[in-house]
Amino acid sequence: MKRLTLVFICAASLPLFSCESDPGKPNIEYMPDMVTSSAYEAFSANTITKDGRTMMAPPKGTVSRKQEPFDFGASPAEAARAGKTLDNPVPESDLVHKRGDVAFARWCTPCHGILGQGDGPITRLFPLPPSLTAPHAQDLADGQLFHIMTSGQGVMPSYAQQIEPRDRWMIVHHIRKMQYDAQVQAAQGAPAAPSPQVKP
Repeated sequence: MKRLTLVFICAASLPLFSCESDPGKPNIEYMPDMVTSSAYEAFSANTITKDGRTMMAPPKGTVSRKQEPFDFGASPAEAARAGKTLDNPVPESDLVHKRGDVAFARWCTPCHGILGQGDGPITRLFPLPPSLTAPHAQDLADGQLFHIMTSGQGVMPSYAQQIEPRDRWMIVHHIRKMQYDAQVQAAQGAPAAPSPQVKP
């Protein structure tokens, strides 16, 4: 009975001791749990983790849910192997062509131009890229074009981080459409139209 009375008295008096009348002084916290836990900046050092970093690297072999396997190196030989191995998994449709047109305009026209002639607005600063409607480009397999967008080639960097794999395949469809249009123009004897110049 005495113990129960003592516990009751302590519990009743706890608020009196934990509340400070001076607003400039902090109160006593009872069981703060994670409210006052130490916060670390994402890129700061950390003595608790195994690798000493707050933002730990994912376990070896981790694959993102959106990541698609791409088992090819960044070389012309690997691009040729991709051309023999990879087929375009995106079926053609009006919607696919529209999306390919938008994706090409967004990421490819600065260098390649709207019509793929290699006369984009920034080519004044860099070597001219080859025309995507030239015979050499027409001979490239779909997988090769996809590999070039994924791994880069020459002065062209990789666009794997900027363009989703499905959009890259849609861009391949758009390039094929540009090549077909260029062939039709050539058959009709019309000179290839230069890309409309876009002011940077």
